[in-house]
Amino acid sequence: MKLRYFIPLFALLGMLTGCSEDDATYLDAIQVSQSYVTLDIAGGSTEITVTAKDNWEFERVIKKTGKDADGNTVTTYEQLPDWLTVSPTSGQAGTTKLTFSADATLDGRSTELRIRCGGESQIINVMQGLPVVEPATCADVLAGPEGKNYRVTGVVKSIANTTYGNWYLVDETGEVYIYGTLDAKGNEKNFLSLGIEVGDVVTVEGPKSVYNGTVELVNVTVVNIEKSLVKVESVEPEGATLPKEGGEFVVNLTCKGQGVSVELDEEAQEWLSVSSITGSQDVAVKLRARANDKGLRTTTVVFKTTDAAGKAYTAQTTLTQEGSIMDVTIAQFLEAPVGAAIYRITGVITQVDNANTGIIHVRDWSGEAYIYRINGYADTGLKEGDVVTLLGQRADYNGTKEMVNAQIESTIIVTPIAIADFLALPDSDEDYYMVTGMIDEIANATYGNLYLTDGDETLYVYGCYPGWGATGENRKNLLETLGLDVGDGLTIIGTKTTYNGVIELKNGIYFSHTK
Repeated sequence: MKLRYFIPLFALLGMLTGCSEDDATYLDAIQVSQSYVTLDIAGGSTEITVTAKDNWEFERVIKKTGKDADGNTVTTYEQLPDWLTVSPTSGQAGTTKLTFSADATLDGRSTELRIRCGGESQIINVMQGLPVVEPATCADVLAGPEGKNYRVTGVVKSIANTTYGNWYLVDETGEVYIYGTLDAKGNEKNFLSLGIEVGDVVTVEGPKSVYNGTVELVNVTVVNIEKSLVKVESVEPEGATLPKEGGEFVVNLTCKGQGVSVELDEEAQEWLSVSSITGSQDVAVKLRARANDKGLRTTTVVFKTTDAAGKAYTAQTTLTQEGSIMDVTIAQFLEAPVGAAIYRITGVITQVDNANTGIIHVRDWSGEAYIYRINGYADTGLKEGDVVTLLGQRADYNGTKEMVNAQIESTIIVTPIAIADFLALPDSDEDYYMVTGMIDEIANATYGNLYLTDGDETLYVYGCYPGWGATGENRKNLLETLGLDVGDGLTIIGTKTTYNGVIELKNGIYFSHTK
């Protein structure tokens, strides 16, 4: 949990007016004449002095997020925020004068800097103008500057963490993530004491931050809670999940408003419909799901009511229907939507990041997927080169497409072996081996028929294909695609067979190469 400090206005004014050259802050290795630096909102500069016993520099503590050339989110840390200039940012033992400068701004802003020397860190708080809290919409927060304080009113869409109070606030202009909610006494980790529920209308105040591209209001103070006039009490069947054959959900509500309406998103309307709404205060909403011949599907259903003046209040629940497991290539899996649907992929393990928790990379002919944790992986003994069939869900973490909640359905153990030993094996279509050698001759570049040598031994490879599962046209032209030629090293997986007296590695699966 990231920490932020909220300072009462009267205390802040005291600090801003009370700073002077006599307000030195002392550590053993480093001393600064002022630990609070203030700049005029109209812009300008101010100076302090730093006295150090050794070399010193500003630490990289200012987090910045952006996109690389491929559109991936990249996080970096800098010494200073974009709006502030400090000169110099490093120095040697002795006394140095530091100059802090900033251009004019319409809104108050602040930052916390750190100077490191001799294993100690001196904090310097820099403020330009006074922080102003003003009413804003979600759109205003999304478009506004980092560090600014906002007061926003919206509906609680969903709650992600009930200890720290992480949740989503929405209004008619957009959605903002609340990262940390203080209780009535300003304490953390006591969110449940506030009694906030999905559907409540809540007003909060807090500073804007951006983390990995997500706009957040951090450690907010709750100004007001208006309880929703409609509340989900229970869902039948228990667990709010239907079998893939279909059936009926019953959502039981308590309503203190003017009737209940139901909102389904466009995608859910293809398989879910409202069959009846009965009752006035104790309301039962029945929804019918069609049979599901696709993967597991889930949707959020919104229930809406109004008060006598027409103000809207909402509640919501998530409904799930089981589905079939979808067989896909890895490329298809990577393009699938994030969600609860279960996919089956098969490929070669190309890299093991963590053998205890099962964090691996798996590749077939179409692409490579990052697998984040496989249940029971440590007990399997699986290694790079083995073939694995996995069941799991599509997820996305910080721009990385990945499979999560993965289960192993089947495996093929691949045995590394020297060419000489491979030549002595009995023929088998069930046993897979990995051999490494130098390309000595290419007999058919289209399908990758070639000869591998390892010392004095030569092995004929009948087909070198891009990866597991390749068929038809997808088997062709790997050598040209990779730029492989005679003299290059090649590691390949396949079975042993004999054809017209020639021993072959059959239907080879490319693993790696060296030029």
